[in-house]
Amino acid sequence: MEQVEMAILSGKARPGEHLPSERELMGQFAVSRSTVREALRVLESHGLVQSRPGDPNGPIVLPISSAPLQKSMTRLASTQSLTLVELLQFRILLEGTSAFLAAEQRTKEQLAKMESALEDLISSADQTQTEFSRADLAFHEAMAEASQNTLVQICAQVVRGVTLDLITGKVARSEAPDDLMQSWIQRHTNVLDAIRKKDGLTAAALMRRDLYDYYAPYVTEEEQQRLRRMMEDAGPATGGARKAR
Repeated sequence: MEQVEMAILSGKARPGEHLPSERELMGQFAVSRSTVREALRVLESHGLVQSRPGDPNGPIVLPISSAPLQKSMTRLASTQSLTLVELLQFRILLEGTSAFLAAEQRTKEQLAKMESALEDLISSADQTQTEFSRADLAFHEAMAEASQNTLVQICAQVVRGVTLDLITGKVARSEAPDDLMQSWIQRHTNVLDAIRKKDGLTAAALMRRDLYDYYAPYVTEEEQQRLRRMMEDAGPATGGARKAR
């Protein structure tokens, strides 16, 4: 399995090509058919190959995809071994980085997509709280796409998915949900304005502060202090100035 995987990752086995048949693999590695099938089953579960029932050729090599990484990260982020403050730390750092990179690297088309997402967010304030939450996520996804960094997009998407219920629940339990949504819209408007001006440092700092203010009521005072210290020490890559020591 490891040798076949390396052949795929190194480009020796290209997408669309077939691996040797089971019989050929048995002879090449001097193993049983059950061993070959188990190895192929694992490779298929990793999204590297696809077996076709009845195909006399070997499994076909698939294009490299981020789906397996996203699936693994989703399982990890959803487990109880991670605390809420860990998830929030990760999201604040990721979203700050996403805003910074979006400001520095976005295209005109990506800026237009973010502007459209913000318009949808504004419109959704007159709809259900669930629709508002979905529009909020769409804005963050557009910003992550504008970062032009695949790993940032994948990681941010996973963390956003895990915290979706928290977003919806916070608005639902708020004594003044309309005020909360309007405040969130204004905050996103400020972030987008910084991105539009290609001011990555300001965009990142605003995004990190917005997320902290939004989620701070969910954690204890001690955990809030941990989040604040992390934000103060954030380096230029996430849009902050390192605190003097």
